[in-house]
Amino acid sequence: MSRLAVSGSGRRPGVVGRILGEHPAGTAFVTPYVVFLAAVFAYPLGFAVYMSFHDYFFTAPGAIVERPFVGFDNYVTVLSDPAVRRAFGNVLVFLVINVPLTVVLSIGLATALNSAIRWRTFFRVSYYVPYVTASVAVVGVWLFLFNANGLVNSVLGPLAPDPSWLVNSTLAMPTVAIYVTWKQLGFFILLYLAALQNVSKDLYEAASMDGAGRWKSFLNVTVPGVRPATTLVVLLATVTGANLFTEPYLLTGGGGPDGASASPVLVMYQKGIEQGNPDIGSAIGVLLVVGVLMLALAERRFVGRED
Repeated sequence: MSRLAVSGSGRRPGVVGRILGEHPAGTAFVTPYVVFLAAVFAYPLGFAVYMSFHDYFFTAPGAIVERPFVGFDNYVTVLSDPAVRRAFGNVLVFLVINVPLTVVLSIGLATALNSAIRWRTFFRVSYYVPYVTASVAVVGVWLFLFNANGLVNSVLGPLAPDPSWLVNSTLAMPTVAIYVTWKQLGFFILLYLAALQNVSKDLYEAASMDGAGRWKSFLNVTVPGVRPATTLVVLLATVTGANLFTEPYLLTGGGGPDGASASPVLVMYQKGIEQGNPDIGSAIGVLLVVGVLMLALAERRFVGRED
């Protein structure tokens, strides 16, 4: 039998075939999502870049106005604004607390939940409930716990901070970081649970035969075995944390006290929507996107590298 008979007709695909690929049905299924990404992400990002380089302002529908090109003037205004600089500093503090805490707690709890313990399914569901619960409902509970007369201060007594947690300029952002870590922990635990299913039990048996205890098996088998999941968790936690908005808006009344818990997205909303300066807000957004991309690339190289 000839090679052409085995491989089919032997004809090279035409232009349409090269565009659609070998399986046009697959392209048809992917196309709606590509259109969705272009409409929801690509176009708004491109329009934000355009606004950041122009003197852009809101007008009445149908009004014809000139929006002159201003170059980097909006970026100079943004970088010279103390509120914006503090917001970027706040989100760095948030990430320094949130990302390592998320990784350590997620992998530790996932390892415990992956072992043969009683009520394992109950605990898995319990950790996931805060993630799927509406933020407004959960924030009400945290406000009750961490206000000046809340349960946490009642337990701590004279050790409680004064001013209290969410109105303390030093503790406001760390408190928000701990809240976000707790709320999103269930999602990252599920990622690690899925990754643990791919770690061969033979590796644990080999480590046990070599005299390794639970701690050494965890460090030498579990941690390297779930490295791809760790990379994903770090990247997702970083991107989610950099886009922080709801939590400081609800917990601290819009980034208080005095901007101590304001995030770049919150400041972008305040300046772009509330104060009517979409060009300034767009410049903040573009700077945030560039910063997150650079940080994500650095984390990808550091966390995702092979031993």
